[in-house]
Amino acid sequence: MPVNLTANAIAAIDGGDVNAKPLVQVLDIKLIGSSQERYRFLLSDAVATQHAMLATQLNDRVKTGRVRRGSIIQLIEYIGSTVQKRKIIVILNMETIILDCDIIGKPRVLEIDSLPEKPLSSGPRPSINHSVAGAQNLSRTSYNNVKTSSSLNQGGNMQSFRPTVQPSYQPPPNYKNHGAIMRNEAPARIIPIAALNPYQGRWAIKARVTAKGDLRRYNNARGDGKVFSFDLLDSDGGEIRVTCFNAVVDRFYDTIEVGKVYVISKGSLKPAQKNFNHLKNEWEIFLETTSSVDLCPDEDASIPRQQFSFRPISEIANAESNSILDIIGVVVTVNPSVPIMRKNGMETQRRILNLKDQSGLTVELTLWGDFCNREGQQLHDIVEAGIFPILAVKAGKVNDFSGKSIGTISATQLFINPDSGEADGLRNWFDRGGKDTASHSITKDAILGGMKNETRKCLTQIKDEGLGRSDKPDWIAVKATVSFIKTDSFCYTACPLMIGDRQCNKKVTKSGNSAWLCDRCNQEFEECDYRYLLQVQIQDYSGMTWVTAFQEAGEEILGCSAKELYVWKNEMQDDLKFLEVIQNCLFREFIFKLKIKEEIYGDEQKLKITVVKADKLNYYEESRFLFDSITKRHVATY
Repeated sequence: MPVNLTANAIAAIDGGDVNAKPLVQVLDIKLIGSSQERYRFLLSDAVATQHAMLATQLNDRVKTGRVRRGSIIQLIEYIGSTVQKRKIIVILNMETIILDCDIIGKPRVLEIDSLPEKPLSSGPRPSINHSVAGAQNLSRTSYNNVKTSSSLNQGGNMQSFRPTVQPSYQPPPNYKNHGAIMRNEAPARIIPIAALNPYQGRWAIKARVTAKGDLRRYNNARGDGKVFSFDLLDSDGGEIRVTCFNAVVDRFYDTIEVGKVYVISKGSLKPAQKNFNHLKNEWEIFLETTSSVDLCPDEDASIPRQQFSFRPISEIANAESNSILDIIGVVVTVNPSVPIMRKNGMETQRRILNLKDQSGLTVELTLWGDFCNREGQQLHDIVEAGIFPILAVKAGKVNDFSGKSIGTISATQLFINPDSGEADGLRNWFDRGGKDTASHSITKDAILGGMKNETRKCLTQIKDEGLGRSDKPDWIAVKATVSFIKTDSFCYTACPLMIGDRQCNKKVTKSGNSAWLCDRCNQEFEECDYRYLLQVQIQDYSGMTWVTAFQEAGEEILGCSAKELYVWKNEMQDDLKFLEVIQNCLFREFIFKLKIKEEIYGDEQKLKITVVKADKLNYYEESRFLFDSITKRHVATY
């Protein structure tokens, strides 16, 4: 028997209906756009036709064949909109009632517009006959029990096609009791963040503010301006960034509070700038002077306070540089906060701490600016008390300088001992033995190409195996003893300015007015930094060699900063203190991680061996390494 589509469904949607849940037929499907895949439907109610855009989260329905040309569908959530003076339906949610069906009625076919399109290569395309009178019968006998649209709406079998639709947002009282409301001024219906797209005319979202950026000022060809952004999270887990400029900043900057829930409407959607936006959403909301931001006075427990996507430390070693991710770990060490001079001449703070997780690896987390004296100081005090807290990092930036590390940015959030399943599992692991397990740092070990214990070599193998002679450097680890350190020139004067999140470190010289000058930064400053350039002789049971140790490795060998050692020798002229520091590290055993590469100096090729990291020998870990090596060798013989 024939299937009746919902009468006048197209006209009703154009008139503002969003609740009828009509049955319509898909006459055509086109893939449009080039930079982003979107599907355009041609819908029919048996008399009229209308173009419809499918929300991107429903693209899979077409790709998997769950809707095709001729399908009878029920519109569950939808919005009528106008794009370039043309009516269009935006489908937010739908159900396929009948997968294949002949054309019903005599629909007036809409003229195809000029949007760029790509025809679908799969699926049959039904013919549309303008002279067919009445509704055609279904082509398959399995549809004989299908009722008319009215009986479908009343029958118990159709309840599965009627998911609950979120009620319309009711505006604050000051919008009420002002006479009749025009159709285009009716309150917008709250939709999920995932359903937002530029084809919607009116929308509203209800979401919690999870992060709020600082107020920033800028200057460009148009003049001075100011901007700030905040991130939203709704009950469905959808996230999106909201950005405000200039006069809009004055309206909303003091209104927005992290943790509060708001209903936001009347903003414009634009493609997200992925260079600055780490959220998993292709769109970004830009608020305007006509936009509405209303605080929800009642707490909504259905909206989480934060959403994480944690990555284990073992995955960070292979993560792309500058990528943004979430991590969680146990804070095992916290370094003091130190002042750093940025390239613009402003001073900021830097603090480095180490995180450890169940993978048996550690990673450095660098805190910048206010994080150092806020969460950084709190973590320092906790660790000093002998307690190792759990730290969750939201939106940390991956750096690949001296291996992989994580750094804070303006959008980063730190959560100390968060209430989550991941934190509880990590705490149980750490307290039940994870604290005492051996760990390796990916921050400096990672540049060894994920070096394992089996890369351990002796010093004579450097020459015997011709290490460093190929196009790429070789990375090895050796257990060796410091036998001599050159003390006539152990450091150099370095530029303290910051370039991005890294210190310049180029050598500086005195200018005519007694200030220090950096040729790279082209700036002068009163005080410079001092960085190690140590020439160290090391030896093991097989032989000896000379190696070069720069700043971090020099500090690990000598146990103090280059500036402290420089002051003791050259300013305080405390030779006893200076010699004490040097002698304390002589004949101590280290695990040296070395980079070996042949370089050309003038016309001569020389082998350069650089200390990447110098760990004081841990006899417990070394014993485990030797035991494991014996075990592996024993197993290999069998």
